[in-house]
Amino acid sequence: MDVRLELYRQMVRMRAMEKRAYDLFLRGLVKGTSHLSTGQEAVAAGFAAAMRPDDYTFATYRGHAHTLARGAPMAGILAELMGRGNGLMSGKGGSMHLTSTEHGMMGSYAIVGAHLPIAGGAAWSAQLRGSEQVAVCFFGDGTTNIGAFHEALNLAAVWQLPVVYVCENNQYMEYTPIRAVTAVERPAADRAAAYGLERVVVDGNDVDAVYETALGALGKAREGGGPSLIEADTYRHGGHSRADPGTYRPQREVEDWLARDPVPAYRTKLLAAGIAESKLAGIEDAAARETDEATKAAEDGPLPEPALVERDLWADGGAAWRN
Repeated sequence: MDVRLELYRQMVRMRAMEKRAYDLFLRGLVKGTSHLSTGQEAVAAGFAAAMRPDDYTFATYRGHAHTLARGAPMAGILAELMGRGNGLMSGKGGSMHLTSTEHGMMGSYAIVGAHLPIAGGAAWSAQLRGSEQVAVCFFGDGTTNIGAFHEALNLAAVWQLPVVYVCENNQYMEYTPIRAVTAVERPAADRAAAYGLERVVVDGNDVDAVYETALGALGKAREGGGPSLIEADTYRHGGHSRADPGTYRPQREVEDWLARDPVPAYRTKLLAAGIAESKLAGIEDAAARETDEATKAAEDGPLPEPALVERDLWADGGAAWRN
């Protein structure tokens, strides 16, 4: 039961943080674009709970929840979105590049599909070192039509790498339904057989199902069983990015998926399992307090020092070697 409460706690925290990120945007405090994962929390929470602290996470530009789930501080995430000096990358990376290597969060990648081969490289490193670490790589349904998807899967299968590839199928590749541009019904799972992998589909809005599926795939990889490809069915509640109203989606479709919202659905499930209402309310109150405190810390953070532009560019910490 402790695991299930932790799963709920993480989803509630993710939901609260993403809502606050949107509120900060409306206040003009978050510049540039950002991509929220409201509605997809069960995927991030289920996998993070099943992973070891030293496992690796690779995420897309929709990576706020994955970063939080791996243990990165909420204040650091919100500060990074706001471009503040107390952000995870001192305000230099922003929403689409959230990274916290000390928490196993190996980056959010803005280029579609770019991180799949990199995750394979991290898995290869773990394999060579015999560390039993596993790389978990999350990507959207649109990535399945990118060359890097097929190249990474092929090499992972050939070398039997300890990597788990997770397609967060939220049904849309930006503004286009994935089903409209893909020859198979399941963009990820139906292609698994081409690489000798098992076809795995999980309800990405059922955090218990995601957690159990994650445990199986991680255990297989740790024991030398090679890679897995998992397709998690889910839905983003909003548009592709915060500037997208998502009006291209049929209203009935949106209503049907909102009725399957993973957060209230899991709350109902926990109540039915005998968890006290007061226990769940306590988790929700704690998440609200954490979000308020994180917001204040982020807003109070300093602007980045101008010298930051010359840092973290090359191995020696600067660009002077080029001259």
